[in-house]
Amino acid sequence: MKVTLISLDNWGFNQFIAKELERRGIKVSQINFYQLRYKYPSFFHKVFNFFAKLFFKYNIKKKFLEKKILEELNKNGHQDKILIIKGDFLNPDFIKKIRPYTDNLLGFFNDNYKRSPKIAKIYNEFDKAFSFEKDDVERFNFSFITNFIYKGELSNKETLKHEVFNISSSGNRDAVIQNIARALDKIDIKYKIVIVGKNEGYTDDTQIVYTKKTMDLQQVEGLIAQSNVLLDVHRENQSGLTFRVFESMGFSKKLITTNKDIATYDFYNPNNILVVDKQHIEIPKSFFETSYEPIPKEIYDRYTLPLWVDEVFGF
Repeated sequence: MKVTLISLDNWGFNQFIAKELERRGIKVSQINFYQLRYKYPSFFHKVFNFFAKLFFKYNIKKKFLEKKILEELNKNGHQDKILIIKGDFLNPDFIKKIRPYTDNLLGFFNDNYKRSPKIAKIYNEFDKAFSFEKDDVERFNFSFITNFIYKGELSNKETLKHEVFNISSSGNRDAVIQNIARALDKIDIKYKIVIVGKNEGYTDDTQIVYTKKTMDLQQVEGLIAQSNVLLDVHRENQSGLTFRVFESMGFSKKLITTNKDIATYDFYNPNNILVVDKQHIEIPKSFFETSYEPIPKEIYDRYTLPLWVDEVFGF
């Protein structure tokens, strides 16, 4: 069997899907369009693309990406299954061009319609599509599936250096993260919070680190190993569970989250998971004074990668 994964994989989570498929003897090709980003040869090209998008709806970067994806598909030949993750980053007409390369085109959306309305234009291009957003499952008749536990233990056993760890991209969540940091300061809880964006250094009254440098998964796991608790701040209008949730489960770490919907899942345990209100942040110090309680195996296993692969690929 031959399978191709097409995705925007800026953190590297989807490599674990490929490894699981390869473990089963399946030939896997990966097309990561995060690595196929166009670089302007000159400032003129950047200006030209601005006006081309504005007046002619022509995007040099998008056309470059589409060309590269088709080159890879032509090289790989016909595939038994193609899975597109974050297909809302691709144009609907282009997804139609991918269709002839497989008899079974699958999609997985780990974003939601409210944040990415383009989902409404492409969802019916797939033979079967999955989403981690319950509202989108009802809206578009998707099959529901969460993200997955990609590892069951940390590679490195680090000395604990702080109680709480979070890494996030800069954006609308910054203010909430800053308020949570201040709440942790009040109860004298040490944390390591990194916001990746356009700033460098410490730009507020907390000890949040702002950086322009992205981290790979190995670096992130090193910081997770130095922590007892992970912090998850969900995006506005999103209820789907982020990978931070599944890292907390896989690495047996407690979790502080702003996502109230987590309380509806069978693995929810208030000893392990503290849900905070973005508008009225209260973090009791007692949450840090109890140990993590292991999740029952029959529940834990439902969120592991092998079962995710079984469900999505129909094995």
